[in-house]
Amino acid sequence: MQQTRLDTARIQAMRQVIDPVFLNTPLYRCEALEPILGCTVSIKLETANPIRSFKARGTEIVASGLADSGSRAVVCASAGNLGQALAWSGRGRGLDVTVVASRFAPRVKLDRIRALGATLELVDGDHEMAREQAAAIARREGIRLLEDSLDIETCEGAATIGLELLEAAPSFDTVLVALGGGALATGVGHVVKTFAPSIEVVCIQPLGAPAMTHSWHQRSVVTTESTNTIADGVAGRRPIPAVLDDLLLVADDAVLVREASIIAGMRMLLEHAGLVVEPSAALGIAAIIEDPDRFAGRHVVTIVCGSNVDIDAYQRWIGEEPIHRS
Repeated sequence: MQQTRLDTARIQAMRQVIDPVFLNTPLYRCEALEPILGCTVSIKLETANPIRSFKARGTEIVASGLADSGSRAVVCASAGNLGQALAWSGRGRGLDVTVVASRFAPRVKLDRIRALGATLELVDGDHEMAREQAAAIARREGIRLLEDSLDIETCEGAATIGLELLEAAPSFDTVLVALGGGALATGVGHVVKTFAPSIEVVCIQPLGAPAMTHSWHQRSVVTTESTNTIADGVAGRRPIPAVLDDLLLVADDAVLVREASIIAGMRMLLEHAGLVVEPSAALGIAAIIEDPDRFAGRHVVTIVCGSNVDIDAYQRWIGEEPIHRS
C-alpha cells in the first residue's frame, strides 16, 4: 500500500496519551439486528464516554501536545462534537479553548460546549463559514488552529479505533465508516489496510452532503454549494485535498444514502440495540438497508460514532412511520 500521512508507530504510541476513558470502547455482536439486515452485525460503540463521540481520541493528543509545549490557547471550528471534545481535553490541561460553530447546530451540542468551559462563537452560516472564522481568530490571536481531518492528530486519534477493532473483533469482512471530513475514515482505514488488507472499508455519506464521496469517485476535490441533511456531523462542502489523498489509498468504496434510510437506521438502533444515536452514527446501518444484497452473509462492523442528538428532533424523526425493506 502507498503511504498515507498517517504513521502506524505514532498511532500505537498515542494510546498512552489518550485518557483511558475514551479507549477500548464496547465492541459486540448485535444479534437482534441480524434477521432484519440479513448479515452478521457487530457494533463499535464510540458513544460510551464523557462527550458521547469518538472525537476526543484526537483532541486528547492535540491538547496534550499544546500543554507540553507551553501553549495556552486553541481554536477550532466544529459542527458540535469536535468542539465538545476539545473543550473537555483542554479543560483538563488548562487551555483556553474557543469553538466556532453555526448557530444552526444542534442546541444540545452548543450547550455542552459552553458547559465544558469553552468560549463559543456562533456564525450565521454553515460549517464552512465556521472554519473561515476559526482561521481568522487563530491568525488574529496567534494561537493554534485545530482543523479536523487536516491535522494529523485527529486522524491518528481516530485510527486507534482501528487498532481496537483488529485486536478484539472476531473475523469480520467489512467495516462501515461514516464519512464527513475524513478523519474517522482515513484513520480506521489506514490501520485496517495496514494489518488486514482483505477487509473491505466502506465509507458512507448522506445524499444531501455528498462532496467527499463525489471527490473519492472522481479522484479529485469536488465541492458543493450547500448541504441538505439531518446528519449535521458529516455535512461538509469543501473536502481537504490532503485528506482525500489519504482516503483514496484506504477506502474500497464510498456510497451515498437517503435521509429516509438514515432515519430507519436510527430507529433500528433504538428498537433492536437500545441505542439513541445521532444521524451520522446510523450511516452504516443505512448503507445495509439500501443495499442488503451487497452485505448478505457477511460479518459487518459498523462504528456508532456519536449520540449527541437534539431530543425534540430525534423524537420527530423516530416518530415517523416505520420503513420496511422488502
